[in-house]
Amino acid sequence: MLLFDAFKQAWREGFSLSSLRSDIVSGVTVGVVAIPLGMALAIAVGVPPQHGLYTVIVAGLLAALLGGSRFNITGPTAAFVVILLPITQQYGLSGLMLATMMSGVILLLMGILRLGQLVAYVPYPVTTGFTAGIGLTIAFLQLKDLLGLSVASNPIHFPEKVVAYASAMPTLNMADALIGVVTIAAFILWAKLKTKVPAHVVALLAGTLLALLVNHGSGGHVGLLGEKFHYQIGDLVGQGIPQVLPQLVMPWQDGHFSWALVVELLPAAFTIAMLGCIESLLCAVVADGMTGTKHNPNAELVGQGLANMVVPFFGGIPATAAIARTATNIRAGAFSPLSAIVHSLFVLAAMIALAPMLSYVPMSALAGLLIMVAWNMSEAPHFVHTLKVAPRRDVAVLLTCFTLTVVFDMVVAVVVGLLLAGVLFIQRIASLTTVDKVAGGHPHQNFGEDVVVYDINGPLFFAASEKALSVIDYTAPETQAVVLDFSDVTTIDITAIHALENAIDRIRDYPVYLLGVAAHIEKKLAAAGLLTVDNVACCGSAESLREHLAIKTHNVQSKESTLPSVSLYTAS
Repeated sequence: MLLFDAFKQAWREGFSLSSLRSDIVSGVTVGVVAIPLGMALAIAVGVPPQHGLYTVIVAGLLAALLGGSRFNITGPTAAFVVILLPITQQYGLSGLMLATMMSGVILLLMGILRLGQLVAYVPYPVTTGFTAGIGLTIAFLQLKDLLGLSVASNPIHFPEKVVAYASAMPTLNMADALIGVVTIAAFILWAKLKTKVPAHVVALLAGTLLALLVNHGSGGHVGLLGEKFHYQIGDLVGQGIPQVLPQLVMPWQDGHFSWALVVELLPAAFTIAMLGCIESLLCAVVADGMTGTKHNPNAELVGQGLANMVVPFFGGIPATAAIARTATNIRAGAFSPLSAIVHSLFVLAAMIALAPMLSYVPMSALAGLLIMVAWNMSEAPHFVHTLKVAPRRDVAVLLTCFTLTVVFDMVVAVVVGLLLAGVLFIQRIASLTTVDKVAGGHPHQNFGEDVVVYDINGPLFFAASEKALSVIDYTAPETQAVVLDFSDVTTIDITAIHALENAIDRIRDYPVYLLGVAAHIEKKLAAAGLLTVDNVACCGSAESLREHLAIKTHNVQSKESTLPSVSLYTAS
């Protein structure tokens, strides 16, 4: 049973009244952080801010209730911005919500099929590269609101955005820029104090208060959230955030479901699901490291999948676990998923009670807040450290993923990065496979001067076998037998079996003895018919082979039969 797994873990550890109090305090704390981030991230992906809050409320609650991590806080995340913004620009809010629902189905299937462990196979340079690339892209995208630029066009690709933003620099609004810089400075300075009050809240308050002073006491004007966004829900029309509960909606265009649109959005949905999987499970791993607990990755994917399937019906956008909010949750004393549920309910209550006040939040302050989020998620110090200490091949993967994420998109970056990392991994493993020819006796198992031993070390697979086994080609006239020592061979594939057949064919004039073959490899060789070749025999131990070779040599000297003794060899 993959549902409610995190709650079961907390209950087994002994949920108490003290735990309840800790969860309420931590839930309120992280809820305060989630309000500005939810709005800012929704704006960053091109939708009105309330849709980010709807995501926090609905997806945050469902993922905590149904998932497999006790501490994950789910909601919109910065990592999604570079993926979701092009979807919004091309298909609108309804297309984004449909892609969200589809990604939820994919995540649910991944959890049911127990694919949660696969994220461990994504190499560190790949995740670091695309994370740093996403961070740079998000930070750059905030320059428009941070500086109050009037951009004539809104292109999708990064190089074109650079040109568009550069062309718009003459429209810079000094008042917006001042608020943005103050917000960033307040965030950095407050974070250094290491108090329990989140820097996100202090920085946003500082920017908002200064914006009110500027708008009422000088000739400048700071753009506010309520001025940019309007809403219409039935007969209710207003500015900023609607002061109503999330409404039930259909996540497709004009209420008409289209299979053609589903097919068109499938690649985007798959990308959202893959990134959501990586982000959620990495977040759960970080939480485990901070708390000493252990999450259930498959249950977490099921919870995330169901949350993303349901949230579009309430106007939400893609959600995944957020590392910064999860860390805040843990530091505030969370014990169970109840803290994440409290965080969602707190955001709901705050939206209903404080919606008019949120209209006064300056857009440049939200942009400054997102720039700090982008900086933290990019982990720039780790990126630079990796460039300095990592092997050149890993650096190549890192820089490739980073560059492709910035110039193209994360989908291309991850696909190319994984392929490049896979090729380099295969090369490294292939270099570990060697075949050494030992004439005149084996260094550890002396079979005689007239027996040639080939010592095979490492896995025999498609990338290593042909080159390694090509050295098996011995034609000295004094040779009486050839031994292929398989004692250090861990695995073999069909390519290696074919290469071995060719090698044995090259030495068909000599008896060939396969020494120390593991049982699973022997079965593969037998199935391929290699052990039925006339001059091939399989021997389990060096001692029995040594005895046989001694008998064989004596028989040769006595001009008797030289056929191998069946009792000494196995051919399964």
